[in-house]
Amino acid sequence: MKRVDHPFRPAWWLPGAHLQTLFPQLFRRRRPQPLRRERIELDDGDFIDLDWTPDRDGPLVLLLHGLEGSVRSHYAAGLMNTLGRHRYQSVVLNFRGCSGEPNRLARSYHSGETGDLATIVQLLQRRYPQRVLHVVGVSLGGNVLLKWLGENPGQTQVHSAVAVSVPFRLNSAALRLQHGFSRFYQAYLLRKLRASTRDKARRMTLPIDTGELSRLNTFRQFDDQVTAPLHGFRDVDDYYARCSSRAFIPHINTPTLILHALDDPFMTADAVPAADEAGPGVQLEVSRHGGHVGFVSGRLPWKPEYWLDERVCRWFETVAGSAF
Repeated sequence: MKRVDHPFRPAWWLPGAHLQTLFPQLFRRRRPQPLRRERIELDDGDFIDLDWTPDRDGPLVLLLHGLEGSVRSHYAAGLMNTLGRHRYQSVVLNFRGCSGEPNRLARSYHSGETGDLATIVQLLQRRYPQRVLHVVGVSLGGNVLLKWLGENPGQTQVHSAVAVSVPFRLNSAALRLQHGFSRFYQAYLLRKLRASTRDKARRMTLPIDTGELSRLNTFRQFDDQVTAPLHGFRDVDDYYARCSSRAFIPHINTPTLILHALDDPFMTADAVPAADEAGPGVQLEVSRHGGHVGFVSGRLPWKPEYWLDERVCRWFETVAGSAF
């Protein structure tokens, strides 16, 4: 693996990890291209919704969102627009239950669920065998992507990948979110998770004690009482151990760019892989600043620049012109 310090410089008017993290979430304009929704029926009786930008020839980019995200996430609309300007077609994989309609089964999605990604990659390969396919994973989606790439070191369907702000060690991320202002992000996401779990419990019987949901105030508690039992893990430690992407990175052969900021408030700096922990196709680019899926630059507050989107496109162009 090649590890480099990437040249991102945060906007002077957005100093610190939390402003970098919150600004795009709160203020980024969300004007995606016209989207076409496609429902994919799965073999287990559930479904996945895909959201497509307008048809065009050339490379296709599959986007995986983060925890409780969707095609409506700020980074999704922004990245799809930037990809469109660079003449890529893009499609968002909304994880189960994240497309605006609850999924049909008790299970949903989690940080290590790679089966659905495999299903969609195979579908795209069968449908467009001549098209180049890239994949971008953000936060939880980045963890899923890196895990799948490590599980499938010989895969040839995906030409290259980008993983952004990945929780490489799930337990470390869960513990980090219990401290300081990061507790704000934990509380916000847990409110959404508890609400979606209660909604599902009103429609079907779940093999968990939903009466205890209001007492689950940390990710470790929620993952131990909800995520783990719903998805076949022994407990939270079993889930975190089996699904943390850092253990899979050494097996990745696909050209893969990992973008990470050392001040990411969702994890500690020591969770970042060392240079000797990955295969030759992986390039890890680390910046001192950038927050969690932030990376906002620009001289003027009313004209922010989203460095991340352009870096993703440059990576695809670099891979296209290289001998990886």
